[in-house]
Amino acid sequence: MTAVSEPEQDWRQRKKTATRGRIRACALRLFSEQGYDATTVEQVAAAAGVSHMTFFRYFPTKEDVALSDGHDPLIASLIAQTPATQPLVQRIQTALLQGLRQVYDADRDTMLAQNRLIVATPALLARLWSDQMAAQHLILQALGTGHWDAQHKFQARVTVAACLAAASTAVLTWVENNGTPELPELIAQAFDTLTNAKRPHPSEQ
Repeated sequence: MTAVSEPEQDWRQRKKTATRGRIRACALRLFSEQGYDATTVEQVAAAAGVSHMTFFRYFPTKEDVALSDGHDPLIASLIAQTPATQPLVQRIQTALLQGLRQVYDADRDTMLAQNRLIVATPALLARLWSDQMAAQHLILQALGTGHWDAQHKFQARVTVAACLAAASTAVLTWVENNGTPELPELIAQAFDTLTNAKRPHPSEQ
């Protein structure tokens, strides 16, 4: 049996990545034009030039193609590279902004269209909660909390949940204001608010 060469493996992976990206782009376009509920998997597959069985090899459900962005593994990888001596909020903020910078310029409009769709579609908003729990688990793994004691694990869970809520609020504000200010700026503001939450509000001084 002949081993698959490295260049051929690279080509296959590039082909898979391109196919996945094409399916996702066609799905988001059709959801925008026809509405999420009115668009079928068969229509998305036809627009992307693949069979509906090929669609399901890349995305198990229609919800998955609407919600997928592949950012969570990137963020988790970047968090794992941050210094363990830094505060958790700072580690998560650094990774989120660094990851966002890697994709934002090229993918900004797609990100905005996708999040508009999610906000406007109750079924996707409901599914987003379970996806956020999965993201929280990934981040906790990246932080290396497996060997921590129960109290520090709990504190980490609360911190990660608060950071994800801050980032989600920034995304929601970005969508509500039609893409302004830019998302990295809003996320930075959200984390500043989170970091300064214990300080007295001007009205309390």
